[in-house]
Amino acid sequence: MMGPQAAWLQSGQGRRLHLQHGPIDLVIEAFGTADAEQAAYTNAWARFQTILDELVAELPLLRQPLGDAHPLLRGRVARRMAAACWPHRSMFITPMAAVAGSVAEEIIAVMAAAPGLRKAYVNNGGDIALLLEGNESFTAGVVGNVDQPHIDARAEIRASTPCRGIATSGWRGRSFSRGIADAVTVLARCASEADAAATVIANAVNAEHPAITRRVASDLQPDSDLGDLLVTENVSTLPIALVLEALSSGAAVAHDLKRKGLVQAAYLSLQGETHVVGGEAMLVDRAGGVA
Repeated sequence: MMGPQAAWLQSGQGRRLHLQHGPIDLVIEAFGTADAEQAAYTNAWARFQTILDELVAELPLLRQPLGDAHPLLRGRVARRMAAACWPHRSMFITPMAAVAGSVAEEIIAVMAAAPGLRKAYVNNGGDIALLLEGNESFTAGVVGNVDQPHIDARAEIRASTPCRGIATSGWRGRSFSRGIADAVTVLARCASEADAAATVIANAVNAEHPAITRRVASDLQPDSDLGDLLVTENVSTLPIALVLEALSSGAAVAHDLKRKGLVQAAYLSLQGETHVVGGEAMLVDRAGGVA
């Protein structure tokens, strides 16, 4: 495996920094004074170079399901992962459920140390950590089906709101899911919490039907943290009643997490049907209207 890589992505609107090391793939953009932007990018690159090795050093413990005792982890990213997943420990969950969001959150934290930085984002494969100051805002497109990508909704996040993290989970995504959601996008206080919550809600969008194919996680990926649990491999066309029932199950979990303050909003999508929780605050422009 190659070591950490960095490259500039040029666009008509400015430049973004692309950082890649093994499975970690980040796109970063900073806004502020020229000195602030440069310092933020420098901080991001310096911190990024050590993250994967730190995670690998504690990987066996990070792949273990959480129980009654909080795991004794050393690395900052590892501790973020465990803390984000801790509220969900009554069900099967490992700290790996929050790895992408926690990495993004760690990088945004070191970028925030740059004086004069007004706004920044770190996008780790769709899991996004934000820095917003003053009157700044960030608008993210929400895609309900990555295999047929188009913007189904938009999340507008303002500095005045408590949201600083966005994450998406589902059976079509990069990681395994025990549910059948095409996608569940969550807005939360931070990226690590959004990542963990998106995983939990996506798992809850579930049903049993012959059109759903599942396999043991370790058969698909021998070192999966899900071990011998069944994960969703494919979902063919389902009866509409079952789709709505599965979405309702996920929405019930999302409402509970919102009541506990663990999510700000959630957008659940399955086979063209959607359910929005907390959308009155931050999810807008759904199907041409207001969510």
